Amino acid sequence: MYICSTCGVEHAEKVDVCAICADERQWVPADGQRWTTLEELAAAGHEVVVRELEPDLFGITVEPKVGIGQQAHLVRTPDGNVIWDMVGYIDDAAVRRIRELGEVAAIVASHPHMYGVQVEWSRALGGAPVLVAEADEEWVARPDPVIRTWSGSLDVVPGVRLLQLGGHFPGSAVALWSAGAGGKGVLLGGDTIQANPDRVTMTFMRSYPNRIPLSAAVVERITKAVEALEFDRLYDNFGKTVDSDARAALRRSADRYIGWVRGDFDHLT
Repeated sequence: MYICSTCGVEHAEKVDVCAICADERQWVPADGQRWTTLEELAAAGHEVVVRELEPDLFGITVEPKVGIGQQAHLVRTPDGNVIWDMVGYIDDAAVRRIRELGEVAAIVASHPHMYGVQVEWSRALGGAPVLVAEADEEWVARPDPVIRTWSGSLDVVPGVRLLQLGGHFPGSAVALWSAGAGGKGVLLGGDTIQANPDRVTMTFMRSYPNRIPLSAAVVERITKAVEALEFDRLYDNFGKTVDSDARAALRRSADRYIGWVRGDFDHLT
């Protein structure tokens, strides 16, 4: 198993270039494709860190970062745990810690950039299903029987629902955890809806590193779908949050975004 050094996604074998990074939503380094392995990362001193973010929600990161450097989330429920946007590295200490938190019912990614080493984690966690949006299945670079496809919406366990919204990728999704934020609801936005550094607004992009926007129509479609959900807090996949009133913040953010791409504010430029 090989890991793309740029995006941190596992591959069954080395190829000339990682297809995920060659796509316009990502990038290949100027000096060309680079690969690494779990053994090389371990020798370089990488470790997985698991932190509690709020009751029954844990952030999982790799220090120093691997690939894109996302923060995965583990949602703990009485019916099994769900891991969202898995990281690109694994070590024994983190596996033990995650096992202590309970059985993992599923590993899910919001989109292909967040696949990480999902199959490797599944094997370490007893073969937990890896859920991949059917629309994005072509991006899986390490096929395995643990991978199962889904589309539309899916209740992974009671209280954790996946919703396919498209936008960043056709299969891009969010996850709603109804019991989060003290029962007010938490939305895990992935790259589908990203929190801004101001912690009170959000944004939407086809490509974040290459600054390619989405259209006004797509952002409105995403926003309307999410407005039908009940939630108060949003976590993105890089450690940024909108701590409260996130549902209302989503509409304000969408209206601002739509206004700019539609040209409503051209007189300010």
